[in-house]
Amino acid sequence: MSTDSYHTTFSFAAGHPSLPGHFPGRPLVAGVLLLEQVAEALRAWRGQRLACVREAKFVAPLQPEEPAELELTPAGAQVRFEIRRDGTLLARGLVEGATDA
Repeated sequence: MSTDSYHTTFSFAAGHPSLPGHFPGRPLVAGVLLLEQVAEALRAWRGQRLACVREAKFVAPLQPEEPAELELTPAGAQVRFEIRRDGTLLARGLVEGATDA
């Protein structure tokens, strides 16, 4: 794997505590949980914490138990992210990381 990008996969169990409230009877993985995956990947890849979400667009839902692929790529001083399920774009955006002092 190239250090020019970072790839990981993830999914959320049907029993995740946020799912019953988002949405009752038809749970979807909340966007904030997807951003949490971006933050965890940024820490694993660059040792940085997520300092700022410059832009985020959620274009398709992720269901519980569905695997998703996350890719981070450099974009100048920022990092671009894309989350896909079976090639379908679910979310994309631009974040900034910061190193803990």
